[in-house]
Amino acid sequence: MEEPMPLEPSDTEASCNNLALRKAARYLGATYDKALAPVGLRSTQFSILQKLHSEGEVTISHLADLIAMDRTTMASNLKPLAREGLVTVETSATDRRARVAAITPEGAARLKEALPLWREVQTQFEKNFGVDEAAELRASLDAILHTGFEPWAE
Repeated sequence: MEEPMPLEPSDTEASCNNLALRKAARYLGATYDKALAPVGLRSTQFSILQKLHSEGEVTISHLADLIAMDRTTMASNLKPLAREGLVTVETSATDRRARVAAITPEGAARLKEALPLWREVQTQFEKNFGVDEAAELRASLDAILHTGFEPWAE
């Protein structure tokens, strides 16, 4: 049996873009989840409601693209929101193969209730991290979405 090749720390943890991004995402995601908990939302659910509020009725595939998520995961994330009556998910009137999601009045009300909690943690993050640094971080993270990878391509 061949010995496994030893990995240098610089080859893995210290320089892994994915690990660094995921650690920060879990840390910040948990922070936003905690802030939104009093209104019964997680940060991903808040983002979905926010996007549906601004976009209106959209297909699940398009919503997944807007949030940079695969379609199956988006469909799974919509289920609890639909059970709570915060969104509707129905067959498209124009394409029977597509399903469309829309925010309900209850979803808009929950989003309105959550917004001050989101603003509070957003403000605290920017105070601790720096307003300019936070803007640069968002720009860098957005740029990642344009690096040419196609993680959900079939």
